[in-house]
Amino acid sequence: MQTRDQKYAAKIYEQVSALPENDHQKYGTMSHKLPILIRTAGLVQALAFVEARGEEAQKKLLDHIAIVVGVDDRANLLRQSRTAALSDYMNLTQQVLTALLWYKRFAQSILKVDASDAGTETGGQ
Repeated sequence: MQTRDQKYAAKIYEQVSALPENDHQKYGTMSHKLPILIRTAGLVQALAFVEARGEEAQKKLLDHIAIVVGVDDRANLLRQSRTAALSDYMNLTQQVLTALLWYKRFAQSILKVDASDAGTETGGQ
């Protein structure tokens, strides 16, 4: 039996490895910025921001996160973050943040986007 981290790592590795090269920078940058945005603004606001102002590569990150945490697609992830009861919202936030640790790691190792690179990228803002 695999741990949640092992399952997340395996799935996220597949997702990140399959990205087209032209998405690497924007996707990797958002992988570094989204956890900070979630911690400062909250899950609902952070996801809504990326949905509203993000570019396609950044929205693809939301699609990937949704699949990893088991809510099928970006629309359901956004809906659940808006409508969940407090305990479910906190659990969803923790799952997303746990997944984002792997996205950040693979952004560095596979996409070659470092946190310092993310500071110079506007991230669709």
